[in-house]
Amino acid sequence: MVGRLIDGRYQIQSRIARGGMATVYVATDLRLERRVALKVMHGHLADDVSFRERFIQEARSAARLAHPNVVNVFDQGQDSEMAYLVMEYLPGITLRDLLVEHRMLTSAQTIDIMEAVLGGLAAAHKAGIVHRDLKPENVLLADDGRIKIGDFGLARAASANTATGTALLGTIAYLSPELVTRGTADARSDIYAAGIMMFEMLVGNQPFLGDAPMQIAYQHANSDVPAPSSQNPTVPIELDHVVLASTAREPDDRPRNAQAMLEQLHHAQGQLGSSILVRQSEPTRVLTALTPGLVADETQVLGSRGSGQPPANPGRTTGELTAGAESTLQLADATRGARQRSRWIAILVIALVAAAATTGWYFGVGPGSRITIPSTLSGLAVQDATAQLVGLGFTVNATTQPIPDPFITVGLVAATDPAVGQSVAPGTLITLLVSSGPRPIPVPTLVGLSEQQATTAIAAAPFTLAEPILRQFDATIGIGTVLDALAADGTTLVGVATYGELQKITMVVSAGPLPDLAGLSVTDAKTRLAAAGLIAGATREDEYSDTIAQGLVVRSQAPEGVQAVRVGDAVDLITSRGVELITIPEVVGLTWDVAKPQLVAAGFALDYNIFADAGAQFFTVTTLTPGGGTQAKKGSTVKVTFSS
Repeated sequence: MVGRLIDGRYQIQSRIARGGMATVYVATDLRLERRVALKVMHGHLADDVSFRERFIQEARSAARLAHPNVVNVFDQGQDSEMAYLVMEYLPGITLRDLLVEHRMLTSAQTIDIMEAVLGGLAAAHKAGIVHRDLKPENVLLADDGRIKIGDFGLARAASANTATGTALLGTIAYLSPELVTRGTADARSDIYAAGIMMFEMLVGNQPFLGDAPMQIAYQHANSDVPAPSSQNPTVPIELDHVVLASTAREPDDRPRNAQAMLEQLHHAQGQLGSSILVRQSEPTRVLTALTPGLVADETQVLGSRGSGQPPANPGRTTGELTAGAESTLQLADATRGARQRSRWIAILVIALVAAAATTGWYFGVGPGSRITIPSTLSGLAVQDATAQLVGLGFTVNATTQPIPDPFITVGLVAATDPAVGQSVAPGTLITLLVSSGPRPIPVPTLVGLSEQQATTAIAAAPFTLAEPILRQFDATIGIGTVLDALAADGTTLVGVATYGELQKITMVVSAGPLPDLAGLSVTDAKTRLAAAGLIAGATREDEYSDTIAQGLVVRSQAPEGVQAVRVGDAVDLITSRGVELITIPEVVGLTWDVAKPQLVAAGFALDYNIFADAGAQFFTVTTLTPGGGTQAKKGSTVKVTFSS
């Protein structure tokens, strides 16, 4: 794939990662001259309708979100058999990479990352989208410090909460109990996954481990997640509460959505204050000795809080402590030095906080602030898009630029320059790129090709093959051969030079001759038509037949005014009237020149002395066999005799 040009626009540079559904590449958007991440669906999944729909759903779900903590999706399309997404490119690592390198994170680091994750997830939940696959692999940590959620491949509308079939979608380690037991998911299932992820950041491992996926799933369904502090004593109890609330086995016991969990995290952060920056363990404390038997103002060294360890040598005498006075003084000096350093650290912390506040103001609402160009502009009228951008603080170029787009109606906004999803300074000049319709593409010759050959040619052009393929009955063209190609409006593309890029083409393919119904009863004929995908229309007794008995089907035909019959159409049944009988004209006594034309006009063959033709006006008919006035089969022979 490296070096390949996708859809005439995206030049692949290198591979970033490979997952279960797709491979992600760094690519250059030649049209807008920017680097993007190109996610290409694995070829072996392209024929699976459910996977293809899930892949497209990722684009639709993510494109509905415009949030700093969600990866922006710019485009989605198909090149030949290859489905792809175009996303914002974020150089950096994933949260999984960070955990592999450091195993566990500090409380402060965990809070920072969870704030960003829950912020993006809250935007998804507000838009009615459930992620359903939240895990460290899908949390991106950009080199510039941005934290974003990606991979909405399993996302669904919050109302569509039933898992597909019996398969559990998502990663087992982060599946909520209700997904394991009932196969249903809503916003609270994402909360459970966020809680498991937070546990893993604080502790360094997942709460449930096992040799097989089903062992882990069983634990999720039947066991409570332990408090992180039970495995890492440095975790504050306030963060324990957040993890335990979000991983409750009953969905009703969890925060209702990401915004509610984010509020709980902020509450815990407020209770902790700045203590989480230094609280990693309980230090050894140096106190004035108050133990009976010790001289006042002597120093006593205690173990860690709650360790249960008594002071060393509690039975020492005053003399023994005096002998160690020098070391005691040294310890006191060290304590005073530590206090002095603490004061300087406090001053430094205050200065850093002030600097951070100033920086936050500068980049938040001050001159250095940035605004993300929203993804909601696509498909809007120019005046509506302009009003939206002006309302956000941008300047809009009065002159628009045309850009081909296969999906956006001509005259509506298709893109922007700078691109949708980019964060730029307030007041930046935005140019609206207005759809000029699909780019004209030469139409290949399709008539006469096999169905497979035509399918390949349509995709390579590239156009989109419309479903269903129309199958038309034709006795002169072999089955599977293309008879016609139709544009989206139903007109033929035969003889048309160009057609819009990625627009739909409907193939008309030969289904061979109509089924042979001769000699069948009407009931049997209808059964055979149904097997061929046809519907029996009117039944008409319209034909005589020398070979098919009266009442049986002679053939089928298209209803009046219909030029071609396709699978799914109705056809009329023509039944037999039986043998056609004609009355022999009474011509005995007539001269041959008068009698002969009457017999011929009635449809009979004649057996007579041909010399009578030479003087027909002189020969009179004397007998007919069969006799005149009787009925005989049309086309049968009548024997004639004369007198002169």
